[in-house]
Amino acid sequence: MADIARITEIVEPEARALGFDLVRVILFGKSEVGDEEHTLQIMAERPETGQLVIEDCAALSHRISDAMDALEEAGEVLIEEAYRLEVSSPGIDRPLTRAKDFAAWAGHEARVALVSPVDGNRKSLQGDLIGIEGDVVTLEDRKSGRVSFPLADIHSAKLVLTDRLIAATRPLDTSGADEILEEQED
Repeated sequence: MADIARITEIVEPEARALGFDLVRVILFGKSEVGDEEHTLQIMAERPETGQLVIEDCAALSHRISDAMDALEEAGEVLIEEAYRLEVSSPGIDRPLTRAKDFAAWAGHEARVALVSPVDGNRKSLQGDLIGIEGDVVTLEDRKSGRVSFPLADIHSAKLVLTDRLIAATRPLDTSGADEILEEQED
């Protein structure tokens, strides 16, 4: 299987060169018996907007492809299987992957899956994110009340799409939208 840490070492400078922050690098897909390709998913954002537009995704995709191709041509095997590269914005119900995400989205509802159980046997939590202090995340869980756990114990976390989140999210970048020309049919 691929070394995600090594792939991240390659991807992060390419994202930074374009002025983007890397949100997540993940490889998923293909069972041992399936025909589906793996997908290398790269999520990034512009720090000032928290989003990427299509042109940003295309530019980052080309940079990543070129960097990975050059290393593979030099003999480094990054991903053994066939894979599809997917570059995207994290979206409104974004994954929470960095300490700064837990601080920035405090007050919003999140769903968290833990590696180790808290409160006896709970590994799945959902509720309002209180925030992060040091490397300890605190969440007001719907079932257990206030729960704190180390950032390192998080398997996955993402925001839950709520009216409050929609209201707090910056609108999509629509610059240039009024310059779009519609093709007329003959």
